[in-house]
Amino acid sequence: MKLGLDAHANLSTPLHRWDPRHKLVALMALIFSFASVRDLRLLPALLAASGALYLASGLPLSFLLSRLRLPGFFLLMIAVILPFLSGRTVLFHIGSLAVREEGCLALLLIAVKFACILTVGTVLFGTTPFLTTVKAMQALGLPCILADMTFFSCRYLYEIGDDLKTMQTAMRLRGFRGRRPGSLSALASLAGTLLVRSYEQSDRVFKAMILRGYGRPASFRDGFQADFRDWAWSAAVVLAAAGLAAAEMLLR
Repeated sequence: MKLGLDAHANLSTPLHRWDPRHKLVALMALIFSFASVRDLRLLPALLAASGALYLASGLPLSFLLSRLRLPGFFLLMIAVILPFLSGRTVLFHIGSLAVREEGCLALLLIAVKFACILTVGTVLFGTTPFLTTVKAMQALGLPCILADMTFFSCRYLYEIGDDLKTMQTAMRLRGFRGRRPGSLSALASLAGTLLVRSYEQSDRVFKAMILRGYGRPASFRDGFQADFRDWAWSAAVVLAAAGLAAAEMLLR
């Protein structure tokens, strides 16, 4: 299984060279300001800010679309029911179902905020290697044990995914198709075997890490050094986030 979250982290753009600590704080501030928006008149500003950031990142559009695909299914579920259930102002009818104005506007707000937040999140994690992002979190005060758990959780998604793919291939070679009534017990056995193998592998890795000196904080440190451009990027993004929050308060 390949998540490919930082597949384009080796590009050379101003956003890729931005200090990871500054990038993390500034873009998270922007994400929270996006999440706080309730006024529809601010949606063009959200689209403009997230679009400008993505263009500056140099990441391919297909990369963003692939990241939006899976969460998009959850949005699709909301899109199916919200216009029919929320609000009282009827716009038109589809058969016996009434499409309501309040539901459509709520769906528009959710969809735009969803796309903009995921776009900024893609820029945040797509322009920096994941290990560097974890180190930046630790440099900002994240406890060492939480930083390790974050990194290993992501790392083991790949390992478990590879094990699952191998075991599924072996089951198919033995005639398993997964569509028969009795296949549920085989799938339960597959999940149990996967958990046991993952536990045994994590135990082996932990012992190997202990032998290599795991537990010394100095082995996980990295020398971040911000310059004027990092501060300028951070100031611009944080000011944009503060401007959105202030505009939201003024428009209420």
